[in-house]
Amino acid sequence: MPSLDHTQLDIREMKEDEAPVVLELLKDGFKDTENRLILYVLTRPLALLLMAVVSSGLRFFLNSFVVALVLPVLLTVVVLKLLLWRSPDLGQLHAYYSAERRRLWVAVYDEEDVCGCVALEPRAGPHRAAELKRLAVSRWYRRSGVGRRLLTFVEAQARAQGFRQLVAQVSVVTKAAIALFESSGYTASGGGSWLGYTILQEFSKEL
Repeated sequence: MPSLDHTQLDIREMKEDEAPVVLELLKDGFKDTENRLILYVLTRPLALLLMAVVSSGLRFFLNSFVVALVLPVLLTVVVLKLLLWRSPDLGQLHAYYSAERRRLWVAVYDEEDVCGCVALEPRAGPHRAAELKRLAVSRWYRRSGVGRRLLTFVEAQARAQGFRQLVAQVSVVTKAAIALFESSGYTASGGGSWLGYTILQEFSKEL
C-alpha cells in the first residue's frame, strides 16, 4: 500500500485513450472477486452435499474414484464462471459511459497514474435512485483512501444530478467494500442468493 499525498489525487471523467487501462483495472478486480465468490459458494454445506451426491452417482458409471470426485467440482466451477462473467468490452466501454446520464470517472494520481474508477447510472423506479457501478481500485492503491474518495465524489455527483438515493450491489466476499459502505452510512437493503445463501448484498443511502 503506497503512502499517498491526497493533494495529488484527482478525479475526472475517463478519457477515450484511458479506456484500455480502465478495462484492465475492472477485469483485475472482477477476477479477484469472482475467484473468491466461487470458493465461497463451493464451501457452503448444501453445495458440498449436492456435489457429494453427484460424485456418488458417478462412481456407478466411472471406474476412477478420483474422476468421480473431481468432476462435479470442475463442472460447478465452469457453470459459476459462465454465470458470473460480465466483463466489459473495450469497444463499448467509452461509448457506453459517454451516453446521456451515464458517467465513468477515474481517480488519477500524480496527473498520470489511473488508480481507480467509478460510474453512476440512473435506476428505473419512482424513488429517484441512482446505482453506483464499476467501483474499482488498482491493487497497488487499495487501503490508501482512493475508494473512499471515489465514493464521496460519486455521492456528490448523484446529489448534483437530483438523485435522492444511491444504491450499490456488493459481493459478500468483498469484505473491504462492505466495510467501506457500512462506515459511509449505507444500510443493507436486499440482495441476491444462490442455494439459499446470500452472495450479493444491496446497500443504499439516502442523499
